[in-house]
Amino acid sequence: MERSRALAPSAALAFFVLAGAAAGAGEFRIAEVRAIGAADAAPLKPHIIAFADHHDEALADPATGLIRFEDWARAMPVQKQFLSLYPSFAEPMVEYTENGVTRPYKEKLHMYVAEARFVLPKPGPSIDLARYVTIGFLERMDPKIVHRAIAAADIDPAANRNPDREWCEAKPRVVCIESRYELEGKLPAGIRVANQLAEKAKKIDDFLRFQSELRLLSPAELDRPALGKLTAVDAPIAGAIEQNIFYVNQVMQFGKFLAVLQPDATDPGKTVVSAFITLAIKTRVLENKNKYANVPVLRNLVPGQVLVGKSSFNTGNSLSGGLPSYARNEIKAVAGILDQE
Repeated sequence: MERSRALAPSAALAFFVLAGAAAGAGEFRIAEVRAIGAADAAPLKPHIIAFADHHDEALADPATGLIRFEDWARAMPVQKQFLSLYPSFAEPMVEYTENGVTRPYKEKLHMYVAEARFVLPKPGPSIDLARYVTIGFLERMDPKIVHRAIAAADIDPAANRNPDREWCEAKPRVVCIESRYELEGKLPAGIRVANQLAEKAKKIDDFLRFQSELRLLSPAELDRPALGKLTAVDAPIAGAIEQNIFYVNQVMQFGKFLAVLQPDATDPGKTVVSAFITLAIKTRVLENKNKYANVPVLRNLVPGQVLVGKSSFNTGNSLSGGLPSYARNEIKAVAGILDQE
């Protein structure tokens, strides 16, 4: 079933009028909605981002707000098609060792899914997305994450393989990247203590290392009616840019960022941007709920709570702040970059 929940038109209208009045000039503000389709009930005001991460939906785990991959794939097939790592992606079979015994294991996943919409006061043809297929664009999205260009030959052999094409194809407007994020605040100290208590094979890194490709979608990829179903905007696709994170050293299986540009149906001088962030969390990470319950300094180091920003170990606006904070700040950064240039 596709999601159909939305704010009532009158409530949505009042919501966006008030949000627009509150927004400062030049600075984007987040307006929480049930789904970005709710924004259709009234025009989006300047510098307002309609944002939904569905943490309170019936499918979401009440403790974390994350959705099981299989539930997400069943209930939202269009999102699964475009926001998975690739359309046919399924939870992978991996080798897992426990108590000295290695066995095949299906890597169950939980999804963090964020969708957003904002309007730019400029026509789509004036926005050259190709200029954003750079490491500099990613650095501006989140200065805390350090990036370097790599070749396709440098891709980690443990990376998720795309059956439809090779990652980091040698084509124009495709950049292959390795990124590193040093965890902030109290997290590194907490991880050091946790590692003292853990088995050697179960040490936790105090950083995230991931590999990805940043690319501009080709005209052939844009000419798909289903992509319009994803955005819920009845207008031609003017352009789209995406980042596919196909390898992460721990915690996550994959990630994706996608931004789709379409003309505003009510004003050809404006552009509607629909942006999406998905992160696939390994379910076994979330299941370690009470691992450190008897260690006072680590009592709040519950992986699920840290990931969703509900732990005393959370800090900052990047990944250490939790996925909801990270996603909101990424979208705000992207909106600001596209708006200013």
